[in-house]
Amino acid sequence: MDKLLIRGPCQLDGEIRISGSKNSGLPILAASLLSDGVVKIRNLPHLHDITTMIELLNCLGVELLIDERLGVEIEANTITDYTAPYNLVKTMRASILVLGPMLAHYGKARVSFPGGCAIGSRPVDLHLRGLEALGATVNVDGGYIEATSEGRLKGAHIFMDKVTVGGTENIMMAATLAEGQTIIENAAKEPEIVDLSHCLVAMGAKIQGIGTDKLIIDGVESLAGCEYQVMSDRIEAGTFLVAAAATRGRIKVKDIDPSSLESVLAKLEEAGATLELGEDWISLDMKGRKPKAVDIRTAPYPGFPTDMQAQFTAMNSVADGVGTVVETIFENRLIQVHEMNRMEITAIR
Repeated sequence: MDKLLIRGPCQLDGEIRISGSKNSGLPILAASLLSDGVVKIRNLPHLHDITTMIELLNCLGVELLIDERLGVEIEANTITDYTAPYNLVKTMRASILVLGPMLAHYGKARVSFPGGCAIGSRPVDLHLRGLEALGATVNVDGGYIEATSEGRLKGAHIFMDKVTVGGTENIMMAATLAEGQTIIENAAKEPEIVDLSHCLVAMGAKIQGIGTDKLIIDGVESLAGCEYQVMSDRIEAGTFLVAAAATRGRIKVKDIDPSSLESVLAKLEEAGATLELGEDWISLDMKGRKPKAVDIRTAPYPGFPTDMQAQFTAMNSVADGVGTVVETIFENRLIQVHEMNRMEITAIR
């Protein structure tokens, strides 16, 4: 699709079910490489990145069965290749997440440096340092990361210099099969990491401190298969809620845990939204009112998510008052503002 043609203004009004989380589904797909059994993953979203990760696993020789709803059954013991090639990895940064599982399970991995979206520098040095602390030998050659291990990885005490979601996921997955205990300090705490942790535990991993910044992993000799349903996408839910708020509308989002969106919901209330929360749903009603501009400052979870910054910036552009937006995670993630400045903003009357 080359373009979207949107005719407005209009108020959004309706209900929608939220799909599975991409940021949870990608590491869980990578985690299947740790298992000696069949891993069944449900509730994956129909997104290009998900199909790319499935294609990457297939490229490695992993056997997969995919149903009509994108549920996937994976048997990683059929792996025949340990190289994640550039032509796939260049399109999706999350491809780096196969590095830790392949290394831990098979003792070797070769992964091209990742590509992905142009929102700023996201170096993988913390991933590599963490794997080296676990006893891996890591070399960079010709644009590829080559990691090997003589026997099982060894548990270690790892302090993350910077909160990193991908780094925490890669090291945690590798540590599940390491010999001894691994402690990860200053670990990321995002709900997607909690979801990955629960999937690993379902496979037989021993992880303490789930949801905190200190993860304690006691390595096991092998992980079994499991069946796991990916959490719903909190960013998709937040995006629909903000869209309704910006258009003075009302909406009910279903199949979402409200606790995963606390910082977003607080800002929506500040903008004038009336919210109601259930166990697995959120309703928002602006009662026809224009939103109030809000100040936001992005931060690692449980702070305000960087993935919701652009949506609130757009809402602020049609809100009453002045809102200040500070992006602290990615240096280029306010790039959409240049395009917004080219638009003539017309308020809904």
